[in-house]
Amino acid sequence: MVDLDDLERECPISVHIEMFAHWEQHCRLDDHKVDLIDLYQRYNTNPKTGLTDVEARRLLDRDGPNVLSPSQSEISEWQTLVVRNGEKKYVKIEDLVVGDIVEVNSGDQIPADIRILESHDFKVDNSSVTGEYEPQSRSIGNVIKVREVNRKVYEIPFNSTNRYHVSIHEVHTDIETDDISRPYLLVMKGAPEQILERCSSIFIDGANIEMNDYWRSEFQRAYMELASMGESVLGFCDLHLSSHDYPKDYQFDGEQVNFPLNNLRFLGLMSMIDPPKAAVPEAVAKCRSAGIKIIMMTSDHPITAKVIARAVGIISNNTETVEDIAERLEIPPEQVDPHKAKACVIDGNDLKKMLPAEIDTVLRNHTEIVFARIDPEQKLIIVEECQRQGAIVTVIGGDVYDSSALRKADIGVTMDTPLALGTIIILCIDLVTDIIPAISLAYEKAETDIMKRRPSIPRHNRLVNERLISMTYGQIGFIQVGAGFFTYFVIMAENGFLPSRLVGLRKSWESKYVNDLQDSYGQEWTYEQRKQLEVTCHIAFFIAIIICQSAVLIICKTRRNSIVQQGMK
Repeated sequence: MVDLDDLERECPISVHIEMFAHWEQHCRLDDHKVDLIDLYQRYNTNPKTGLTDVEARRLLDRDGPNVLSPSQSEISEWQTLVVRNGEKKYVKIEDLVVGDIVEVNSGDQIPADIRILESHDFKVDNSSVTGEYEPQSRSIGNVIKVREVNRKVYEIPFNSTNRYHVSIHEVHTDIETDDISRPYLLVMKGAPEQILERCSSIFIDGANIEMNDYWRSEFQRAYMELASMGESVLGFCDLHLSSHDYPKDYQFDGEQVNFPLNNLRFLGLMSMIDPPKAAVPEAVAKCRSAGIKIIMMTSDHPITAKVIARAVGIISNNTETVEDIAERLEIPPEQVDPHKAKACVIDGNDLKKMLPAEIDTVLRNHTEIVFARIDPEQKLIIVEECQRQGAIVTVIGGDVYDSSALRKADIGVTMDTPLALGTIIILCIDLVTDIIPAISLAYEKAETDIMKRRPSIPRHNRLVNERLISMTYGQIGFIQVGAGFFTYFVIMAENGFLPSRLVGLRKSWESKYVNDLQDSYGQEWTYEQRKQLEVTCHIAFFIAIIICQSAVLIICKTRRNSIVQQGMK
């Protein structure tokens, strides 16, 4: 047994002070909340290349191994993936040091206390520590703060005519080169052929190389390979703007275009696929059996459009295009008679060169047609040509670029447009909260003093008058709205979001990437947790309205008599 008094007498005061200072230093760690750039500089590391082997060895000698006190058999085979000297390598977990860049994949154990720098659908299992039975989402933190580091100063939105999107960002001191002579970075994405035309160099293996015929052919090969799989492809490029021509607080102007949009640096391609819904092929077959001619109009590349059209049955498997016939006969497409092909895929650039008579010929001679890389004006032209042939045209669209064609068509159908209220809620409002109370009023007995009142004057006494309107909207309406919002704010406040915290919170609240939104008491909420709370508030709001409507029903039983006099029968 140890006597604490004897222990205190044996320990010098300086030892106590040193232990307290060491404990205080660890309690004040802020590595989890400082800016990432400050964190890199604090530990002299780099997010891309990591630490050097020499620096890692020095830190290991200084701080010791990354272990507490388990037996060597428990950790001897445990390794983790780190980035050092710009290369990924596996090291033993006891050799991890402060400043290491660690890569964690699905199923890995967390080797140390780490700060997330990049993540995608990252969840951790804390059931053994906190008892939470579901994996918890983890992210880099508030992405709004991260975006402020390289703030966007100007933007040219994407449009179907230019088919590219441009944004210009402030660039802080580059931690790789410490270069502050290029304060702005211009980035562009869009249709790959549009991007390639604007590039004079290409970024390969960390070096800028002049764009030549070889890299253009490599681009075309990769582009065709991705498009042939039915994937939509985007091209990316960038350009650093020098401080000499574009000083700080430079006013960028998209109307006059006072910044370069050519001689950019090509970065690469990115492809994505939006697979057709399972019911589309059946719907296409039903329409075709009813004698409906289906024409596909898209802004995708012709090869991508053709693959998708075949997948959903717009182009039948046994139908050939001019290109298919040329490939089968091993001759150039120019030597094939277009009338022998029942299907055709027309590029938007070719459509611009066609006369109305030529478009009319295409529509009459081909049963399966796909228009690719077309803009909204061309969609309108196609609709007008079909109507000129006497067809009843139905256009199905889903965005603002289809509005002109939708308006011109005989029948316009918009897809993926959310309803203001769900079907179940509408049925509840109609069948439960409105119809049932109205039916009960139809069987209500007359007021007991109705024969004692003077007859009404038809020209002056109206059913809907100022008194009724002021009662329904000015009094009852405000009471119902007040009750609904009162319950909404009460539930929010009970869960930590006071009314003052809700002001201006919509952008962060709706962001799926913000999984650490703090409430009025500092509690962090993930996107799923916020949405669950939002649904609870909506239900409470709806219930409050129903309760108020039930009270209104009782109020409307009589116009002058009290409930005590009339009764509840």
